[in-house]
Amino acid sequence: MTTTLKLTPGALTLDQLRAIQQGGVRLELVPEAWEDINRGAAVVQKAAAGDAAVYGVNTGFGKLASKRIAKDELDTLQRNLIRSHCVGVGAPMNERVLRLMLATKLASLARGISGVRPEVVQALLDVFNAGLTPYVPCQGSVGASGDLAPLSHMTLALMGEGEMLVDGQRRPAGQVLEAAGLKPLKLAAKEGLALINGTQTSTALALDALMRFEVLYASAVVSGALSLDAARGSDGPFDARIHAVRGQPGQIEVAGVYRELLKGSAIRASHAENDDRVQDPYCLRCQPQVMGACLDQARYVRDVLLREANAVTDNPLVFAEKDGSATMISGGNFHAEPVALAADALAVAIAEVGAIAERRIAMLIDTGVSRLPAFLTENAGLNSGFMIAHVTAAALASENKSLAHPASVDSLPTSANQEDHVSMATFGARRLGPMLDNSGHIVAIEWLAACQGFEFLRPLKSSAALEGAYELLRSKAPAMNTDHYLAPDIEAAFAMVQAGALAGIAGQQGALRVFG
Repeated sequence: MTTTLKLTPGALTLDQLRAIQQGGVRLELVPEAWEDINRGAAVVQKAAAGDAAVYGVNTGFGKLASKRIAKDELDTLQRNLIRSHCVGVGAPMNERVLRLMLATKLASLARGISGVRPEVVQALLDVFNAGLTPYVPCQGSVGASGDLAPLSHMTLALMGEGEMLVDGQRRPAGQVLEAAGLKPLKLAAKEGLALINGTQTSTALALDALMRFEVLYASAVVSGALSLDAARGSDGPFDARIHAVRGQPGQIEVAGVYRELLKGSAIRASHAENDDRVQDPYCLRCQPQVMGACLDQARYVRDVLLREANAVTDNPLVFAEKDGSATMISGGNFHAEPVALAADALAVAIAEVGAIAERRIAMLIDTGVSRLPAFLTENAGLNSGFMIAHVTAAALASENKSLAHPASVDSLPTSANQEDHVSMATFGARRLGPMLDNSGHIVAIEWLAACQGFEFLRPLKSSAALEGAYELLRSKAPAMNTDHYLAPDIEAAFAMVQAGALAGIAGQQGALRVFG
């Protein structure tokens, strides 16, 4: 069943953005938004009819801003802008990102500060609500002056000159629009520039990654608790008093979730006394400190991206007052530095979640630390057990170290040095997807390894929550009594991590929502 979301431009909520990302919704604008759109459009139309030079209305773009364009060529100017800027390469963006991109672009234009006609906003609404997927290659933006290339591909599809994706195949956009009963968009003065001069692509990529991270994060908390119990670690480091005196909010919150996950474990009770170990490795006892910091970091990213999803980020901007006065101001809101820095922060958090999970896998297979059979297998030597599964986790954690390098510190001047400092936000956000896959696979391997550790502790049972995680895994992946083909088990566990099945175990103990 399709749900209708009524959007107030400038006031999109996190729940609305999540619903847009997941799909199955239609969009409407609140009625008063159309008044703002008409008011801004009138200012641009007046400027287009006048003789004064106005950037983006009757001039060239970027380094060519000093070139005046004749009045009878203003519509051609906008069409040429879109055609010339469709230079993206690489694989097409996925539908989740495109939904967010279309929705945040239409919401931004609907604030009436970009000066586009209502027809432009309606075209974006129609394409979104028809479930159409513009063909937008994922590479080619440096994140200033906005996400020019990807947004141009989106706009060209709206014009009926580009392409749409239908069942994964590229099709002429004009034909797809016609089949949906939609007419191609005809651009007027400034409208092409308003459509492509913004940060909606990088913001959509980062939002999609953040929503996926929320699932990965909760999954990693559960897998970490499983490893703690499998290694018969102490729950002392999760005592609320420790975390209260430090005062870090994420640390306090996640420590409480660990306590709930471990509550009632017979494994824990079995070594509460007469255990000669003094302290556990950091990968076990410092989980609240590490994971709590990652949670706080992700919530900072959430706040930045929510602001950006509601922002007006094209140029120039139209400030039309209700008394009839108006001003057009040229600025630089298209520079995606806020998104770039947020994406870099999220990259570090994703890498850390995977890194500490990899260390726990290494701990579990090391009999000298975990006190479990070497490599989690009986008859080690004849069987290799989880030896090479850990190597895979190490390889993925190492990849994430390279990918976590901040994209924002690498700026290359463009447009003949007119655009001499750029954000690289689009790559910064795009690289988060592969990092999430890497850390997701690491968590999946840890889940398998920790549950294998449980096999050697039977008949003792863990807590009800963690036994639920064990049973969930065993519904798809059997215990590894002797060596068997392990890759399918990893992929089955990874699929459940991605789907949120493991995260749901944490949700039952207290919400760990980054978006909460």
